[in-house]
Formats: sequence, structure tokens, C-alpha cells
Amino acid sequence: MADQVKTIGVLTSGGDAPGMNAAIRAVVRQAIARGKTVKGIRRGYAGLLAGEIIDMNAHSVSETIQRGGTILQTARCLEMLNPEYQEKAAMKAREAGIDGLVVIGGDGSFMGAQKISKFGINTIGLPGTIDLDIACTEYTIGFDTAVNTAMEAIDKVRDTSTSHERCSIIEVMGRGAGYIALWCGIANGAEDVLLPERYDYDEQKLVNHIIEGRKKGKQHHIIINAEGIGHSTSMAKRIEAATGIETRATILGHMQRGGSPTCKDRVYASTMGAMAVDLLCEGKTNRVVGYRHGEFVDFDIDEALAMHKDVDEYQYQICNSLNNDYKYTE
Repeated sequence: MADQVKTIGVLTSGGDAPGMNAAIRAVVRQAIARGKTVKGIRRGYAGLLAGEIIDMNAHSVSETIQRGGTILQTARCLEMLNPEYQEKAAMKAREAGIDGLVVIGGDGSFMGAQKISKFGINTIGLPGTIDLDIACTEYTIGFDTAVNTAMEAIDKVRDTSTSHERCSIIEVMGRGAGYIALWCGIANGAEDVLLPERYDYDEQKLVNHIIEGRKKGKQHHIIINAEGIGHSTSMAKRIEAATGIETRATILGHMQRGGSPTCKDRVYASTMGAMAVDLLCEGKTNRVVGYRHGEFVDFDIDEALAMHKDVDEYQYQICNSLNNDYKYTE
């Protein structure tokens, strides 16, 4: 089986994430080192279906490891939900001579890789998402950079919030997963953290918490709100009306996706990219590379997609207990 993989394709799919370029670079250079030909596929599965496939060499990925985003561009492709287009994607890969494919993206991207694998293309998935919401792995490419970007921005908002004695609602990314919000809640010492997995939509509790803090001498109040809850601007208006305390909303948005990746995202993404090539060269297919218990490992895609992930309950508890210092003030 190992001798059958001669040309390896690589694509990025779904939302972009810092570190994707490090992974692409690793795939290209490790494949060349293993004597393989490499093809880059632009714009994810949409580009594969359209035949947007280019030759890549070591020079193609020079000076890219420090860049955010993805040099191959990315897109979401609803057509890949249709078996007809899944077969077409595999056919397009074969026409380009691709017999091994590395897919960098999230669960939706892995589903596409899973389907293509059934049509005879060896596939390996790499977890690329800033949301840290892939159940089979404790690390996803881009999360470290995104959470550090958000943390630094929240520190800056806290400075002005304290100066004006405001309540600040800071909205971070995470439509269905609250990992960025939770980590920033701990790292930034936020008074309240609203997670899609935990929020009960009881706004009165927030109001009471803010009023209680002000009575105890708290000069500001930071609420980190995950994108999946949203409505930060209207929430700020309601809280200000209920508390009489000036309240402002800051939505960090897509700045969290961009920027030069951290050292961790560069190193881990590079390791995962190289491992994906090695797995293909070993004849493996329908696998996902992950990181668990301090080691880089691989899982069957079917097994990986069946796993469920939730926020760490202990981290959530300590976030609440560590960040409310005025509770202990007599």
C-alpha cells in the first residue's frame, strides 16, 4: 500500500486558523523528503471540485511559516454533503494524479475526507480550527494564537474599563464552543464568562452580580461573552438600564483568526503536517491526527467524528471561584 501513494495533495477547508501555513509547509517538505510529488488545492473542497490544483515544491512554502491565514485559501463547500459531489471530488483528485490527500480543517472538513476515502483516495485529517472543538484532540491548529490574541485585547479593554468604572462585555469567537471564552475568563480574570455550553440566559443574575460588585467597591466588571450567545450590544444596553452603570460592548470578531501564529501553533502544526505525510507513506487512510496526553496520535475518522467534547467542568468552576475577589471582602 505504501508504494501506491506517489502524489500527495493538501487543502485547507472551513474557517482559517493561524498555523495552517505551518502545516501546509510541513506537508510539502516532508512529502518531498519522502520522495513524493505534492499538489496544492486552492479554496478547499470547492477548489478541488473546480480543479484548482497546483504543483508545489519546497520553494512554494518558503517564508510562510510566520504568516497567518492560509496560502491555499479556504472556503465552505455545501456541495460536499451530496454523494454525487463527493465522488466527483475523488475523481478530480485522481485526474490530478493525487492518491493521498491531507485535509486541514474541522469536523465538517473531516466528513468530506471520510467520504473521499470511501472512493479510493487515501486521506488524513489535521485539526485546524481556533475553536478547540474537535473531540479527539486536546490541541487544534490556531487555538493558541487566537486565545492569546483575545487575551491581549481583553487586557486592553480592561484598562479603559477600569479608568471609566465601566462594565465591559467582550465578545470572543466560538459559535458552538466556549473554549476561547473559558480560557480568557481564567487568564483575564473576568467576573463573568458566558459559554454556549453553560449559559442559562438568566440576565438578572448578571445584573445582581454587577450591583453586588459595585457595592463592594469593584471599579469595573468584565463579562466575556462567546459568539454563540452573542447579542453583546443589546445586552450592554439592558445591563446599563438595569444597573445605572455605564456598559460597553466590544466584539473582537475576525481579528482572532488572523496574525502571526505563536510558537506552539507553528511547532505543533508542523509536527502534525509531517505526521500526516508519514501516515500516508505507511499506507494509512481515513485517519485524523490529534494530540492527547502529551503525544501526537492518530484516530480513525469515523471514531473521531463519533466522539463528543464538552468544556472542562473543573476549569469552569475555578474560573468562577478565582475571579470574584470581592466575594471575600468583609
